[in-house]
Amino acid sequence: MNKIILLFGVFLLSITLNAQKDKQPNVLIILSDDQGWGDVGFNGCTDIPTPNLDQLAADGVIFSQGYAAHPYCSPSRAGLLSGRNQQRFGHENNLPYTDADADDGFPLTQLMMSELLSDYDFQTCAIGKWHLGDSISLWPDKRGFDDWYGFWGGGMNYWGKPKHNDPYHGVLRNGVPVPLDEITYLTDDFTNEAVNYIDGYVKKDKPFFMYLAYNAPHTPIQVTNEYTKAVSHIEDGERAAYGAMVYAMDQGIGKVIQKLKDEGEYENTLIFFYSDNGGTRYRASNAPYRGYKGMLFEGGIRVPFIMAYPGHLKGGKTYHKMVSALDIYPTILAATGLKHPEPETLAGVDIMPFVKGKKKGEPHTDLYWRYSDGAGYAMRLGKYKMVMSGFKKDFFLFDMEQDPYEHTNIASEMPEKLAEMKQLYAKWDKGNIKALWQDPHAANLSKEEGGRQKALDRATSGEKSNK
Repeated sequence: MNKIILLFGVFLLSITLNAQKDKQPNVLIILSDDQGWGDVGFNGCTDIPTPNLDQLAADGVIFSQGYAAHPYCSPSRAGLLSGRNQQRFGHENNLPYTDADADDGFPLTQLMMSELLSDYDFQTCAIGKWHLGDSISLWPDKRGFDDWYGFWGGGMNYWGKPKHNDPYHGVLRNGVPVPLDEITYLTDDFTNEAVNYIDGYVKKDKPFFMYLAYNAPHTPIQVTNEYTKAVSHIEDGERAAYGAMVYAMDQGIGKVIQKLKDEGEYENTLIFFYSDNGGTRYRASNAPYRGYKGMLFEGGIRVPFIMAYPGHLKGGKTYHKMVSALDIYPTILAATGLKHPEPETLAGVDIMPFVKGKKKGEPHTDLYWRYSDGAGYAMRLGKYKMVMSGFKKDFFLFDMEQDPYEHTNIASEMPEKLAEMKQLYAKWDKGNIKALWQDPHAANLSKEEGGRQKALDRATSGEKSNK
């Protein structure tokens, strides 16, 4: 009798596991904001604790050469949610500093990931920073998200105080201002909203798509005392405050993951975590890579990047070939079995079969970046990387296998390779259009380069006087 009960139990377990495998997955994209490559434990960070992200990495795959679609915020998000090179549709700059009456933003002609998933009956939710359109017509609740809790601009006070004392410049729920006394600390509020959402919708007979876009650790540098305790060993106060913001986000991500586990949905949720671009010039660490946010050296575009699908993808791996945030859209489509109406427009590929070893070769032989109508641009071609630095006004060529930290410019040593890459870039660039609006990025980078040179000149000025 006991043997029959045992066999019946095994049979039921088998049915449950098979049903789980056949069930359409939930999708969770977790985005951090301006977080450095070296600011997570799974990439070797030792001063900022990120235990929950490290565990997610252990359950999934770390991409050691995971690239953002752009070196700064708004265009990077446009690439992610369209699956296209954002230069193809003119969204390659940050939005102008205007207000909710401006119509600049993610073009309505482009199919956003949320719109496609919503059309296929996914329950969709956006939480956190938007930065893809200030106009009400471009807000998340008009772009395929059934529910939205967050703010529409590029930056926000973490205590929820709205700009200009206008509640519509603060935190909104589906376009309606959230009372200030309901805001505690934005990172915590976004976490709680995500947890409550999973609790409310996971029981519905449909999968969900959650876009959880933390604004941490983007400026302003603001954090509660609760989280500073975890970084009391960091002597640099600026680094410690930044680190506490990263730790707060990590703690929140842990709560979201735990809620998925509590609801029995963790193993059937395809999860991506990455930063929208490299860390900033101060506080963050992109070490060991060169440069920072806004630049096309590795520090501006190589980011902490994880994919986890616990019930379907064996974890504990590090994948060393190039992948891009542009691969997230087609990977989601493949995992959910959905079709894009114009698949030829997508710039990325389904990376799952590469990670699983079912497809040989590399997801990409070449990748491209451009900002400010080509004021600066870069490309990878196999092991080589070309950078046309808009602030140094020069071409750089690196062998990324021999020189992954971009210390030695070999452009003069390999003119044929540089010429080949220039031609390939020009061919790719023909498919781009002029930016629909401008931003001050290129000019600001030039100022930073000037400041750098002045600092070097000051430091070496005594050398001549001593000779």
